[in-house]
Amino acid sequence: MFDLFTQTTLKCSEIVTKSYSTSFSLGIRMFDPSLHKPIYAIYGFVRYADEIVDTFHQHDKKALLERFRQDTYAAIEQKISLNPVLHSFQWVVNTYRIERELIEAFLHSMEMDLYFQQYNDEHYKEYIYGSAEVVGLMCLRVFCEGDEALYQRLAPAARRLGAAFQKVNFLRDMKSDYFERGRVYFPGVDFNRFDGNAKRAIEADIQKDFDQAYQGILQLPRKARLGVYLAYVYYLRLFKKIQQAPPSKVLSERIRVSDKRKIYLLAESYFKHRLNYI
Repeated sequence: MFDLFTQTTLKCSEIVTKSYSTSFSLGIRMFDPSLHKPIYAIYGFVRYADEIVDTFHQHDKKALLERFRQDTYAAIEQKISLNPVLHSFQWVVNTYRIERELIEAFLHSMEMDLYFQQYNDEHYKEYIYGSAEVVGLMCLRVFCEGDEALYQRLAPAARRLGAAFQKVNFLRDMKSDYFERGRVYFPGVDFNRFDGNAKRAIEADIQKDFDQAYQGILQLPRKARLGVYLAYVYYLRLFKKIQQAPPSKVLSERIRVSDKRKIYLLAESYFKHRLNYI
């Protein structure tokens, strides 16, 4: 019956993922089936933590996040939780030996969102590492399936891919981050004076992340490569659209990739993968 309980909690994490992100859900479907459940479990955990700091405005966010932190570590140590998202997360942590340092860095970045509205360079790098790079490393633990040498070789690229995704999100969400949450993540950037020079400097940094990440994608185990490549292609397309938009458009609307375009990118990525053109 415990196995049934775990399976139902993993299903809950899958529902969370599909409800919150169609893009990542598409990417996960391109993984080998053996990777679906652990990646859903990781996404469900990070999504719920992020939801605490971004959405629950009528509640004590600090208290909720602290309780979430305590419940997370209790679940990992006891190997059980009645919170389905935390139970599925402890399963993936214990199964794939995900380090506590990665989990703590992630939760620390979530906590930073409760206190910081403007980020200096040091805090920006700290936030990017905890909110995005470590998530890439958690997923890499799953992809490598215990191969420590492979994990160590691909870890830098996994971090760069996570950073690229997060920075693109920051550009895409500048309007909502500023007006709904009062945040500007990019160091030294004044929302009211965001111009072409500032935008190009951010984009040049993101392009470096994408370039380094791609080299790591080529070395991923085949069962994980297509799913990660699809996420890379989707975010790269979104990034290109943002590059083509003037600063005023970035500040005034949320730029997105159409569902029709996503399907095209999915088909193109699939055939490239089958023909070993990735």
